[in-house]
Amino acid sequence: MFFSPSLLRGTLIKRYKRFLADVELEDGSIVTAHCPNTGAMTGCAEPGYTVYLSESDNPKRKLKYTWELAQTFEGDFIGINTHNANKLVAEALNNKVLSAFSDINHWKAEVTPPGGNSRFDFACGQGDTLEYIEVKSVTLARGNQGYFPDAVTARGAKHCLELAELSQQGISTCLLFCVQHSGVHSVQVARDIDPVYADAVNTAVASGVKFLAASCSIDEQKIVINQTLPVNV
Repeated sequence: MFFSPSLLRGTLIKRYKRFLADVELEDGSIVTAHCPNTGAMTGCAEPGYTVYLSESDNPKRKLKYTWELAQTFEGDFIGINTHNANKLVAEALNNKVLSAFSDINHWKAEVTPPGGNSRFDFACGQGDTLEYIEVKSVTLARGNQGYFPDAVTARGAKHCLELAELSQQGISTCLLFCVQHSGVHSVQVARDIDPVYADAVNTAVASGVKFLAASCSIDEQKIVINQTLPVNV
């Protein structure tokens, strides 16, 4: 996924009210950008970080700029826009990047299984056989270890349990962590942040749900999924 037009570089002043970030651009002007991430963003929004913004020419938008990337003081890139996770996975499915899904010949986004209560991000297939995939964006890092979630997520726990129910019916299911942090080398569940979610993951694992993680190559021009990472669940 390439950024077009090119992103604007700046320095983060502060993130506030969840959806807003003040940024000083390279020309010295200060703008308020939309922050498309409702999570805690621990370690992703430190004042002084280099950040990259996309610019919209839509006159109906309240905020002209969207915060897309952050770069830590150590030089690691972080994808701030959680909406990009599904786009990245879709691109990876089309390009056969992930070996676990290299044999599929069709996929569809936002699919509710027959008799199900929730829509899952993808249904991938070989002929009539479908596998349901739920995607979660990972940006929380402690050292080189990535964690999910970064805040309590009742919705995430619900998805795990519903994937478990499908798996118990003999339907293939997968939870895919899309790691938008270039410094992360593996992923595990953040039990200290959300023990209920961790318990739901344990139920899903016992029921046969697959857990995979995919890392991204990130720079100021693009984000692309490039390989799988170890998952500790």
